[in-house]
Amino acid sequence: MASNTDGEIPTIRLIDDDVSFRRALQRLLRAAGHRVAEYGSVGEMLLEGIGSAPGCLVLDIHMPGPSGLDLQEMIASQPEPLPVIFVTAEATVHETLRAMKAGAADFLFKPVDGETLLSVIGKAVQDDAARRQARRRLCALQTRYSRLSPRERQVMEMVVNGALNKQISAQLGAAERTVKAHRAHVMEKMEVSSLADLVRAVGQLGVSPSDASHAGA
Repeated sequence: MASNTDGEIPTIRLIDDDVSFRRALQRLLRAAGHRVAEYGSVGEMLLEGIGSAPGCLVLDIHMPGPSGLDLQEMIASQPEPLPVIFVTAEATVHETLRAMKAGAADFLFKPVDGETLLSVIGKAVQDDAARRQARRRLCALQTRYSRLSPRERQVMEMVVNGALNKQISAQLGAAERTVKAHRAHVMEKMEVSSLADLVRAVGQLGVSPSDASHAGA
């Protein structure tokens, strides 16, 4: 059973009011090495709580109480929304389009081929892990950026735009040795070892010149 980069084991949350289908799918998924949590309705799952564990949701559209589409909307509002895979016996064109426009990972009809479903679930779990990792990296990067002083942000922006120390010194009206010190602090606080890494970090942050260069002295 594979775990993500945090060591958390992904959970496949299976929601379907058809008990026989749900149990058959549970056996298939567990035989493939997946951890499974099963529910007979959206309400049953919500009572337990969506939680923050990685993985994906495999659910029907039409169930007693809130529908699968309702749950998809709720999931979308979560800090780390899980991928949603619909497996349903019937659906209107409107329902299918609504699900896909809302970002469903896939939309399958019963009876579903086991290998196809396992492939779709595997991709959804991998995509979820990749998005979580990307969010963690960005959060860490934003934290490092927040430690920079306004002046260090100015220097960083000029550096990534190719300005030399003497050019930065002239523009800021500061001694060149002071600029060098700011530059060293930027590299240290941003935890990068090269200009290329710094440029990459700034690109990931989406920092605009007005954010950094006009941050104040």
